[in-house]
Amino acid sequence: MACMKKITLVLLFLANCILFPQQLQELRGVWITNVNSVVLNYDANITQAVDYLASIGVNVIFPVMWNGGNTLYPSQVMNNLFGKSIAPTMAGRDPLNRLITEAHRRGIEVIPWLEYGFASSYVYSGNVTGDAILKKYPSWASKTNSGNYCIDGDGSTGFVWMSGINPDVQNFMISLVTEILDNYDVDGIQGDDRLPALPVKGGYDTATLSLYAAEHSGGAPPFNYQDSDWKLWRADKLTQFFSRLRDSVKARSTNLILSSAPSPYYWGYDDHLQDSKSWITNGIVDNLIPQMYPDPPARSFATYQLILQKTLQDLPVEKRNKIFPGVLAEVGSYVIPASQLINCVQENRKYGLSGETYFYYEGIANANKNNGDTLKSVVYSQEASLPYRNGVLWRPKGIITNEDDTANVTMTGTWKLAKSTALGFAPNIYYTNDTAYTSITYAANVPADGWYGAYTWLEPNNNYSGNARYVVYGATGTYLCYADQTVQTNKGWYKLKDVYLKKGLNKIMMLDNKGLAAGKYLMADAMMVMLNRKLSPDVIISSIDDAVQKKSVVPAGFKLNSNYPNPFNPSTTITYSLSEEAMVSLKVFDVLGREVTTLWSGKQQARDYRFAFTSGGLKSGVYFYRLTVNDAAQTNKMVVLK
Repeated sequence: MACMKKITLVLLFLANCILFPQQLQELRGVWITNVNSVVLNYDANITQAVDYLASIGVNVIFPVMWNGGNTLYPSQVMNNLFGKSIAPTMAGRDPLNRLITEAHRRGIEVIPWLEYGFASSYVYSGNVTGDAILKKYPSWASKTNSGNYCIDGDGSTGFVWMSGINPDVQNFMISLVTEILDNYDVDGIQGDDRLPALPVKGGYDTATLSLYAAEHSGGAPPFNYQDSDWKLWRADKLTQFFSRLRDSVKARSTNLILSSAPSPYYWGYDDHLQDSKSWITNGIVDNLIPQMYPDPPARSFATYQLILQKTLQDLPVEKRNKIFPGVLAEVGSYVIPASQLINCVQENRKYGLSGETYFYYEGIANANKNNGDTLKSVVYSQEASLPYRNGVLWRPKGIITNEDDTANVTMTGTWKLAKSTALGFAPNIYYTNDTAYTSITYAANVPADGWYGAYTWLEPNNNYSGNARYVVYGATGTYLCYADQTVQTNKGWYKLKDVYLKKGLNKIMMLDNKGLAAGKYLMADAMMVMLNRKLSPDVIISSIDDAVQKKSVVPAGFKLNSNYPNPFNPSTTITYSLSEEAMVSLKVFDVLGREVTTLWSGKQQARDYRFAFTSGGLKSGVYFYRLTVNDAAQTNKMVVLK
């Protein structure tokens, strides 16, 4: 009996450490590309895509930021070296900044993806004349044993490779990575099957040959590029580079994630010298996302199973907590069926893998949203925090105050509501051209002391002020900021200032009509504050704190009682009461957030209710029952003790 009591106490202790309903820890990632996708082409598309991904439970976005010899963010490195700061299709914008704002607003982490890695371009029929990088720095090119450019495939069509062993090329790639990390509040960086990588037939460029000779008494490498020692030497050089890259990432913050999405080891090492087994064994990468992409026409679930099995057998079992398979959702005309998508997720869980990433967005947000909606309803019904954040809400959602929040918004003077309900955040915006003093002040509750970005929502129009005056308040000072309400590229969330705020209710900003030009209007809309992780990396905000806060406030209109008996075997009774008619669901979950059963779902009248729950084939352990009444919910824990 004493032993059983001890077990019960341990189980209850563990239950108190579990975060519910946010206790589930899974990585749910999606790649966003610039090929066969227009998400990054327009700010409105970015907002729409992020909103949809948030609605289905995605918690990481991997946006492409290096493709075809171009960055997809304004790069001073690229401008200095090649006279072009961004891909021509993105000129005049900053897609990365916009994506970060929208994703962090929804609590989604952003890890930029350097898709092309050590490839400088993609060519057809061996025509590399348009390769601006190799035209300026021909010594950066990787060469085959015949002295030709190293090009994938048949050597004439495919990716043109720089030498990933050339120190100048390595430094160039690190400069792009550190530029992103230094200039943006991102959550990490990601390489893939081209970073770091080198086709096995490559490595015969001058820089690589010189390094080899220096380590082999002046000797030359084998002409046979498949020679095992030659392969190992080149693979080790790539691994050494990856270790250097990790140092550059972690020097900026240990909280930044170094992610890798290589080809599966059994193919990646033999064909592209990617020693991903060493990367994960030696702790170089924080997560590994092997690309589980079956070749056509065998894109069946059975093929996925075989690739997964073969991939996992190449990697240490104790490192599986860092493995999140890449699932092919769309390529060309192929879109994965929803049923197969679910099978892939369930297969990953069978091996104890806590998440996956989908290539790419359009395969999840397919024409009728069937794939994403199915993921949400079947396997992503519970919100999930990221496994490697250890219960910390690294990206808490943005805190928004809109004009209808009368407790936190104060207006003076004459403000009018815009007639068009299509404008503004939520929507609706206010405007004024009053010559008497007018102002609007926004306040918000923040969860912890720290640095926060203060944003205003802009809906540009030529009739508005080109010099709107904002006063931003912080614990260490008050700051005067201005925003141009006429410039269309400012549409959406516009950052005014980072300020230090104290936990609790803070006055955040004020907009007034001082200096408003004659004949112009002032537009006022929502305000947002978001935690700045570059400035406040040590702030701890956990879902445990959230759970405590929620637990102290019993939702109005119903009461969920403790089950009795508890612990129990084999049955217990759950009771609750409703004070009014409502839509109700009563569900049971395990400690991983997986649904065990639904005891009730539907409309109920105002009265007391009793439901018996039998453990049946359940193992001893902690479980949760959750009562949802309309939009409110309450959760209690129970223990099965056999």
